[in-house]
Amino acid sequence: MTLLAPVSRDGTPPEVERPAPEKVLAGDPVHTTWNMDEIEGLFCGMWHSTPGKWRISYSEWEYVHIREGVSVLTGADGTPVTLRAGDSYVIRPGFEGTWEVVEATLKDYVIR
Repeated sequence: MTLLAPVSRDGTPPEVERPAPEKVLAGDPVHTTWNMDEIEGLFCGMWHSTPGKWRISYSEWEYVHIREGVSVLTGADGTPVTLRAGDSYVIRPGFEGTWEVVEATLKDYVIR
């Protein structure tokens, strides 16, 4: 294993899944994840989702950088935040609300 690696889907097998049916509020979102590293509770890689909307509840910390697409995260207080290509955000533990993929979204992530 090299100690310096680009964040890329190349050579990383994808995992394909959907949110649990009881969490889905609209559409039929399909998630594809390329998990590049998993070590001592830290995960990083790339994630892609097709359009849809589902409930989310974070118990972990996540850094996201949007590469492509448009998503809207709406907190439990009803405040929406639109994430577009080029945006970077930190989602802190305890964040609850919804994730809506408006245009297929590709993001880099680091989760701890």
